[in-house]
Amino acid sequence: MTTDATFSAGVGTPEADWASWPALDRLPDVPLPAGPVVVVAAHPDDEVLGFGGTMAALAAHGTDVQVLSVTDGEGSHPDSTRLTAARRAAVRAAELRDALGDLGLPSLRPQRLRIPDTQVHRHETAVRHQITARLYAVNAALCVAPWTGDLHSDHEAAGRAAAAACRSSGVPLWMYPVRMWHWARPADPRVPWDSAARLLLPAGAARRKAAALGRFVSRLHPLGDGDGDAAILPPEELAHHTRPFEVVFR
Repeated sequence: MTTDATFSAGVGTPEADWASWPALDRLPDVPLPAGPVVVVAAHPDDEVLGFGGTMAALAAHGTDVQVLSVTDGEGSHPDSTRLTAARRAAVRAAELRDALGDLGLPSLRPQRLRIPDTQVHRHETAVRHQITARLYAVNAALCVAPWTGDLHSDHEAAGRAAAAACRSSGVPLWMYPVRMWHWARPADPRVPWDSAARLLLPAGAARRKAAALGRFVSRLHPLGDGDGDAAILPPEELAHHTRPFEVVFR
């Protein structure tokens, strides 16, 4: 099973490789979606990494944005000597609240499903029902969820659950990659580039996203000196998510 620790332990594709790939600039641009928009995240921070700039732009336009957190991200440091799983969950929830404030959504309270971290694939049916209910409750115009090919078990399971919910409810679905930028390479045949599109970020939205990403201290910095307390999001990976645009698959 692919987890955060798996990716943080290896060297991924440098952002310079992506920046120098002309096809990335040639992806079709899509306009800001209409709302309400339900954003699904496997863990607190996925939604900011993959879609935070667009969330900030939506907030600036007064669009209703809802966030559904499938897990609390408590499995990020399973061997930590500093924080228990319960404490990690509380820290991640607080970081997300602060990040949403930076995005211009200070009153937004994510719906927490509290599915066990790393175990979303065992609870896909329950997650699908919860997403479906949320889509109907807010009369959603769009659902945005992790990409089903992201090579992270929780991301893929959350994406599958969202896709099933959208099929049953008739709500359009966009999927955002997170880990893909780490393991894939330009023109990688495993990536459905023909369905990819860009969302250009206004300067203000890009700044808000950068500030929001800085709130995830437990991800950006070591929890302590132990091997199990290492940072999960090193600068070279964070660079993939601070571009002036975001990519979705439609």
